[in-house]
Amino acid sequence: MLRPIILSLALVGAVGGAQASEGMWQPDQLPLLKPQLARIGINLPLSDPSRHPLAAIVSTGNCSASFVSADGLIVTNHHCVAPSIALNSTPEHNYMANGFVARTRAAELPTVRGAVVLVTDRTENVTERLTRGLPAGSGRERHDEMQSRIRALNAECETERYYRCQVVAALRGLVYYRVRQFRIRDVRLVYAPSEKIGNFGGDVDNFEWPRQVGDFAFLRAYVGKDGRPAEPSADNVPFKPRDFLVVSAEGVRNGDPILLAGFPGRTTRYKLPSEIRYARDVYFPARLAGMQADVAVIAASTMGSQGAGQRYAGLVKNFNSVIKRTQGLLDGFTTYDVAAIRDQEDADLRNWLRQNPSAGSREMLAELDVAVGADLALSSEEFALQVASHSDLINSARMLYRLALERQRPDGRRENGFQDRDVGGMRTRLAALDDTFALNVDEARYSSALQRYARLAQKARPKGLDALLPAPAAVPALYKGSELADVARRQAWIGRDVEAFRKSDDSIIKLAVKLQDIGTALDNRRKEVNGDLDRLMPQYMAAVIAWKKSQGRVVYSDANSTLRVSFGLVAPYSPRDGVSKGAFTTVDGVRQKNTGKEPFAAPRELLDAIREKRFGPFRDPALGTVPVNFISSADTTGGNSGSAVLNKRGELVGLNFDSTYESIVKDWYFDSAITRAIHVDIRYMLWVMKEVDHADNLLAELTVKYPRQSPNQSPDR
Repeated sequence: MLRPIILSLALVGAVGGAQASEGMWQPDQLPLLKPQLARIGINLPLSDPSRHPLAAIVSTGNCSASFVSADGLIVTNHHCVAPSIALNSTPEHNYMANGFVARTRAAELPTVRGAVVLVTDRTENVTERLTRGLPAGSGRERHDEMQSRIRALNAECETERYYRCQVVAALRGLVYYRVRQFRIRDVRLVYAPSEKIGNFGGDVDNFEWPRQVGDFAFLRAYVGKDGRPAEPSADNVPFKPRDFLVVSAEGVRNGDPILLAGFPGRTTRYKLPSEIRYARDVYFPARLAGMQADVAVIAASTMGSQGAGQRYAGLVKNFNSVIKRTQGLLDGFTTYDVAAIRDQEDADLRNWLRQNPSAGSREMLAELDVAVGADLALSSEEFALQVASHSDLINSARMLYRLALERQRPDGRRENGFQDRDVGGMRTRLAALDDTFALNVDEARYSSALQRYARLAQKARPKGLDALLPAPAAVPALYKGSELADVARRQAWIGRDVEAFRKSDDSIIKLAVKLQDIGTALDNRRKEVNGDLDRLMPQYMAAVIAWKKSQGRVVYSDANSTLRVSFGLVAPYSPRDGVSKGAFTTVDGVRQKNTGKEPFAAPRELLDAIREKRFGPFRDPALGTVPVNFISSADTTGGNSGSAVLNKRGELVGLNFDSTYESIVKDWYFDSAITRAIHVDIRYMLWVMKEVDHADNLLAELTVKYPRQSPNQSPDR
């Protein structure tokens, strides 16, 4: 009954009360924010993703990026392309340590297998088509019908093989969008500075401010001669994007407004108090302990093997980042007592509903509490199964067996992820595993995971799972009895029937077959729970929206990996009493932090350029030197790495790459006073390209607007 009201509230009326910099806005909401944007000096037309500047914003699957030339040149973060830099590095050409510049198109290097550039082509609201007339029966029936409709919506949209469509939920299932993306599969590495620039400060400085890191790199997108995506080939030509960004060497100043455009992953700002307590007290502590143990096992099992260490370097770096992020989140939960804040909000909401009754609202809240309780209990069991199968080989085997089971049904009735459209991606992942895998390391990680599983509470373990698992002492025999470490043998299992799996003598295949019944039981319970939540959460969000609108407060959708725009100001902050942190860092900070030892070992060429003050048009008049990083109050999260930071004219002035430690809790609770995103200043990027790496060919390809007042002014290109 609430659905017609909900859509107008969510997409029109409720955004009028936007406060400060909070919110990752869908482009179609931005016209409603004109007064707020105008107050800080931004008057750009931003509602149409197919027009400038949003048409230049793309995704690499795990990061955000943007086109910066008419020939498919893309800029993103160094850490987003680090696996591709490592892939191409050899003892003779260590591009990680020394950097890489392709002086010609022919010299550009391949990226890791499966690398893509995703160009959003169309976004449409499909809420009515997806939710109208859903069955009123069990949660499982509702879930299955919704999934069937999602598959049909995707199939209808994917009219040509180079398009990929996805239905995504907004506002916890209140609204659904179908997003169509153009998938470019030939992506090449063009330029990356040395990691001594691109990762200066390493894990020590991660989530810290001040920072002095040149976290940028360039890729290029290639397509077939017909302009359509094609497999990597020497015959391919650079992609011609419909739009690209102009680069402003004028930069920004303290107090300037900025826009940030990208593909933020996930935020969770509409969680119930019980969900927050589960995350704080159960899920994140268990996840943190597991990652810390895993990193220790990897370190021990790769010791003395440079090859194995390199294969796992990217994973370890990611783990270390997530570990620090998770600890920061737990600290933030304590600092703000987010659960107590939500308790009060929840009580206020329920009191408002009593004063403003709507059909079934009280019964809805009671049902929702039960459904959320079931969700949290099931989540603990799902986590236990993940721990019990924490192995690249075992998870590969489970995926392959699940594919065989799904292939017994017509393609249109299979679970998402196991349709014919997904097989190519599976094949690529199975092959790419060789780049990040060593047999002895995987074995050690699984043995450790089994020990962690044994320490989980009995009620958190799925019924019957204990009896299926090998003892840690039996793990060596398990790995010795499998041939899945060989990539050809792994891939050969794609397309085999269920009977072949059940008759297999491969020890890891046999374990995957045994685990399937547990996985299926959990999946069926998940469908029941999700079906109930899909019915109740939209009603809850309708109540939240109506309540907040009555107070003139902001309502926006959580991030969901679709194109979003944030806005804010370049601004300093005070993380605690007596401490003030400025908005900019400069190359002087690089020199001051440099110790000559990792992770603070700046390249000699860079230090020479600083010492000789070869700053040219990239010198900031107020700072008297070249700025390196700056912070803003823009709302960001994971997935925003590489996001374009734009000035009020829509010109590129920076790249987002991190946030401050105090800001980590923003995924759950946003405090505009101290939430700060960290960006590479575009002037540092251009300066490094010119003075350190002499990437003159790329500077010539960019369209750069130089400051008029500079005595070393270069003409616009």
